[in-house]
Amino acid sequence: MPVSRMEQQRRRLYEMCAMAIAAGRADLDGASRVGFDIDLPVFSVGRAAELAAVHPQTLRQYDRSGLVVPQRTGGGARRYSLRDVDRLIQAQRMSQRDGINLTGIARILDLEEENRQLRRQLHALRMDDGTSVFTADMDGRITEMRRSRRARHWRHRLQTPPRELTGGASYRPVEAQSKSVVLWHTVSR
Repeated sequence: MPVSRMEQQRRRLYEMCAMAIAAGRADLDGASRVGFDIDLPVFSVGRAAELAAVHPQTLRQYDRSGLVVPQRTGGGARRYSLRDVDRLIQAQRMSQRDGINLTGIARILDLEEENRQLRRQLHALRMDDGTSVFTADMDGRITEMRRSRRARHWRHRLQTPPRELTGGASYRPVEAQSKSVVLWHTVSR
């Protein structure tokens, strides 16, 4: 099946993001904030190994040990996300530079991921601008849903007081909270 031009461009963007992460010019939080889906399985074994500067066999070893477990396609092929590539890069650095064993690396990476999730939640709480809606399912689990741009626009319009135009001697100020609408009809005789 041929890959569409849009899909090729998206893959290139994800590769550029992964290269920036590998070079230390970006991180997962920043990638997520600008719109990258950091869990989207984009990279093949060979490409992920290349981006993380490791041998493809290392990826298979990390998968078997549970250190970095990629998603699978319908045919069973491994596909790595930006999060996976970041974990590969960090695991390789800790192993090569710091001499940490795989068990230690797994623990450190899990704690860093937990820390990243907490930072993301804290950021969301600080930035609470009323753009979230919370829903509950039958089991009582609460899920956060982001409002669409259109819903935020209309909410802003409803909450913004109307601007008033000053009139002549017959000018009367309009209450800012007034919800009245005045319509004029031209009647032809």
